[in-house]
Amino acid sequence: MREVAVTEVPQGEPRVPLRDQVHDELQARISDGRLRPGDRIFEQELAIEFGISRVPVREAIRMLQSAGMVEVRPRRRGVFVRSLDRQQLEELFDVREALEALAARLAAERSDSADVQRLGELATRAREALDSFDTDAMSEANTEFHDKLVAVSRNELLASMLEPLHGRLAALFRLNLEPERVCAEHAELYAAIAAGDAERASEIAREHVRASRAMVLERMVR
Repeated sequence: MREVAVTEVPQGEPRVPLRDQVHDELQARISDGRLRPGDRIFEQELAIEFGISRVPVREAIRMLQSAGMVEVRPRRRGVFVRSLDRQQLEELFDVREALEALAARLAAERSDSADVQRLGELATRAREALDSFDTDAMSEANTEFHDKLVAVSRNELLASMLEPLHGRLAALFRLNLEPERVCAEHAELYAAIAAGDAERASEIAREHVRASRAMVLERMVR
């Protein structure tokens, strides 16, 4: 188990609350793998890094704890990036399946021509990156596709519920072992949304999450 000191945090805009700056940076580091399951987060080092008191750092950690991304281990007297066991992953995917299916349905019902065009561009960009063996660009385009789809649903509550789920699963999805499937399913999902077929979009999204669940549980979880 590593103990990670967090450094080189870009200063946020002054109007952004300090706790949110710390929260967003830590969430990004967990999502992109700089902080891995089991890594320790040092409150005092974060405070020094940001040049702030420990109060907003503590508040940010509580936010991450509420979202299930970190855990406090009293016996170890520390905060650690949370590891997910099979049951926790099953629960996450159960919820994600329902919410993603709803997001896709709403996107098909509420998207306009500009929304559809952007989704199509992202699906194409991911495919081109896959064909060029640029896995980083493909992953970025696929992430943006999901983010855009949720935005197109035009449901702020739904977006707020999906954000922490995506954050907790992001590191696993970066280890995507089935890029061809993911790109193909995104293309199908785009086509259904473009056609305004809410029922079809919902079903594709549901199957997409089920396939991702199988990939994670069968190939990544020991």
